[in-house]
Order: sequence, then structure tokens, then C-alpha cells
Amino acid sequence: MAIHYRFDKEKSSRKPGITPLKEAIDQMLDRYKLRSRFDQSYVVAHWDKIMGSAIASRTKNIYIKDRILFLQIESAPLRNELVRAKSKIIELINREMKSDLVEDVVFI
Repeated sequence: MAIHYRFDKEKSSRKPGITPLKEAIDQMLDRYKLRSRFDQSYVVAHWDKIMGSAIASRTKNIYIKDRILFLQIESAPLRNELVRAKSKIIELINREMKSDLVEDVVFI
């Protein structure tokens, strides 16, 4: 026997005073001034998604300090290509984060 689910609009509607989890986390990050650290760790964790696996596999160390992205690249030819594409890297990261997180890129 199949059990059918019947949608009940009264039970599914959000009650007043209840905040969705995403909004609650955003409020917490803003209240405790953790937004910039959270965004920085997001960029490091999702470097592969932002720049692609070819670049991510040759990147040894990534960190952000004072709105400057520091990258340690193993391949010299790749480093030269990325030096020429600094503005594109900054644009990709800032577009992903929907804010001005990075102002400059330094290659170590």
C-alpha cells in the first residue's frame, strides 16, 4: 500500500519570530565581526572551484592577509602567466565572494 503525502499549508508556513538558519549564521558572523575571516577561509577551502584544478594542483600555499592574497606557486611558467593575470584573479575571487575581499595578489 502506498502512503500519500498531503501538503498542509498551515503546518508548512513559517511562524513569526523564527529565523532561517542561513540568516542566523549571517547575523552571527556580522555581530561577532567574523565575516572577513570566514570569507578568507572560504577562498582557501574553495581555491580549486574558483581557479580550476590545473592551477590548484600547482598551488602550494594560499592565505589572505590585509586584503592581499599570497600564493606560492610551484611552476615558474604558471607563476609568470598568473602574474600577468592578476586583475583576472582578483575579479574571480571578488565575484565569487560578492564583495571586495582581495585588492592585490603577491606571488611568493
